[in-house]
Amino acid sequence: MTFPVVGMVGGGQLARMTHEAGIPLGIKFKLLSDTPQDSAAQVVSEVVVGDYRDLDTLRAFARGCDVITFDHEHVPTAHLRALEADGVPVRPGPDALVHAQDKGVMRAKLDAIGVPCPRHRIVSGPEDAARFAAEVAGGGAQHLGEGRWPGDGSGGFPVVLKTVRGGYDGKGVWVVRSSKEAEEPFRAGVPVLAEEKVDFARELAANIVRSPHGQAVAYPVVESIQVDGVCDTVIAPAPGLDPELAGHAQELALRIGQELGVVGHLAVELFETADGRILVNELAMRPHNSGHWTQDGAITSQFANHVRAVLDLPLGDPRPRARWTVMANVLGGDYPDMYSAYLHCMARDPQLKIHMYGKDVKPGRKVGHVNTYGDDLAEVRERAAHAAGYLRGTITE
Repeated sequence: MTFPVVGMVGGGQLARMTHEAGIPLGIKFKLLSDTPQDSAAQVVSEVVVGDYRDLDTLRAFARGCDVITFDHEHVPTAHLRALEADGVPVRPGPDALVHAQDKGVMRAKLDAIGVPCPRHRIVSGPEDAARFAAEVAGGGAQHLGEGRWPGDGSGGFPVVLKTVRGGYDGKGVWVVRSSKEAEEPFRAGVPVLAEEKVDFARELAANIVRSPHGQAVAYPVVESIQVDGVCDTVIAPAPGLDPELAGHAQELALRIGQELGVVGHLAVELFETADGRILVNELAMRPHNSGHWTQDGAITSQFANHVRAVLDLPLGDPRPRARWTVMANVLGGDYPDMYSAYLHCMARDPQLKIHMYGKDVKPGRKVGHVNTYGDDLAEVRERAAHAAGYLRGTITE
């Protein structure tokens, strides 16, 4: 029997963990990586080092692959269309992926299909950003879905400015409090999206996986806790979330996946507002940090289901294995020898699951994560925070 070859563009930790999920199924992986030292390049047997922005490189890489998928969304849309024209299955395809690549395209589409979003528009410069802030302050329209646009009189400076392409983990995103502060985002010479700064109670994420023939599964909605624009902790399921609102968030994510034609994993990042609504913040069409808990906390992980989806295999059960699962990111600090911390972490918590990415330790860099699970949320959170802190070196006892 000949097993399929999955071509993964991008050599980061998402590719590394997706490859790991394919191993039990006998799925072969071929990797297009920036360098031989990238996270996934250390563990995948067939690695091509090259520039994903070069069409000839992509075409050469695609030869021998049964399907192409990604660990990031930065491959030029035109290149993906060229691969499809060559007969290469690309999942998610360019018509879907452009909504995760371009925030302006995403907002326009979500508005068109009636998805609740923060107030927003493309702005041409600092003065236009100030006009947008004035519109928000004056009760400008906030799209709540199904054609509803209230004028609540809230908002104004500060507003959020985002480059429409290329931002992640807080990069390419600015919270500005004046037209003077709004000058920085325009220096790159790329379109800028202005959004109201939402008064949110917390951030949530709804993760779904969808296959080419339309089968889809939804994971429990999680709470995502950010520190300095970077995901720090994910709690599954989101504690205290009204079941009706949780169901609405899952249905919203499933509808977005269907309307956009997503194949594979889709993460819908959400704001839960202070008045009990949900608004869509961002989309990601790949395995996502908010789904890392599924490696140890769900019957089928986001990575395993992504592999199944891009190969059009039946999807696995997304239900949680434990009452609570907590994921905590391990960020680089001043102590590069994280292996020496294993003795303490494993002895203290034999149920702890550690996932390291093979990256050089640099301050603030995501180098791994830990998962803990159990019936007592406070205890599970403490275990995750302690392990992540001890690995980083901010906790020493």
